[in-house]
Amino acid sequence: MALILIRANNQEKLLNAIADIERHANLKIAGKPKLIDSKKADSIAKGILKQNLRTESNIAVIVKVIEDTTKSIMHVKKIHPPAHLVVISDEYESFGEIKQIYARAAPLKGYYSHKDTTKHFKKE
Repeated sequence: MALILIRANNQEKLLNAIADIERHANLKIAGKPKLIDSKKADSIAKGILKQNLRTESNIAVIVKVIEDTTKSIMHVKKIHPPAHLVVISDEYESFGEIKQIYARAAPLKGYYSHKDTTKHFKKE
């Protein structure tokens, strides 16, 4: 299981980035993306990347995916979402803090999975 931090300018770009993770990176999202304070997200990203960020975000979420960290990184590298994605591994010092933030955070409104397997259609 991996955590992905998504930083964006607006909710539309954020939702598109989440959809790109499912559709194009073929990663399965577990649960709902959780909102995180954008300043905190910028601070976490800056700490992980160990460099200054080009832009500040206006909205950010943490997404939990079923796949492991290595597979998540390899798949995310192949897509070009309209937001900044950072795959967070348990090797980072801030991983425990990010897991706690995820556990307490409110879910993102407006999100629904395009690959929802719980819906079954009636055969006629």
